[in-house]
Amino acid sequence: MNGTSIGATMHPPGSWAWPVGAIAGVAGGGVEVAWITLYGRLAGYDGVAVARGVTQSVIPELAAAPSAVPLGLAIHMGLAVALGIVIAVLVPRLLPRLVGTALEPVAVVALLVGVWAMNFFVILPAINPAFVTLIPYGVSLASKVLFGVAAAFVFRFSRRHFPTNQREL
Repeated sequence: MNGTSIGATMHPPGSWAWPVGAIAGVAGGGVEVAWITLYGRLAGYDGVAVARGVTQSVIPELAAAPSAVPLGLAIHMGLAVALGIVIAVLVPRLLPRLVGTALEPVAVVALLVGVWAMNFFVILPAINPAFVTLIPYGVSLASKVLFGVAAAFVFRFSRRHFPTNQREL
């Protein structure tokens, strides 16, 4: 059979992962922005510093530009979409027995926690050490967990309600 097992259905390779992954990335990235904004308001913290920090991490020469905050949000959302697509492609290939089960969201969240650890302990300290001090580790970790929950919800919802390009086993 040609495809990836999804519970009781099959998806032809590539037919589902890219668009649903992009939607999962938008949902996850949006939840992260909302979480950091909420934290900023409750803690009396300027949340735009995080968006500016994203710009500084990717395009350092634009960190002080007036467009640094919207550019940081755009970069964040672009990376979130890419991450959603990567997860939508990798989970069915690496963990096919979990897809469509109650354990799939756990796997998705675990992957996002791994991404957070790589970002905050390896990548960001190398390219922008100041970024990791902008918000407490627990707040940034919660942000990535929320991304994972939102992405897992999109994956589950899309499989149940939009079974396009599927064949019964």
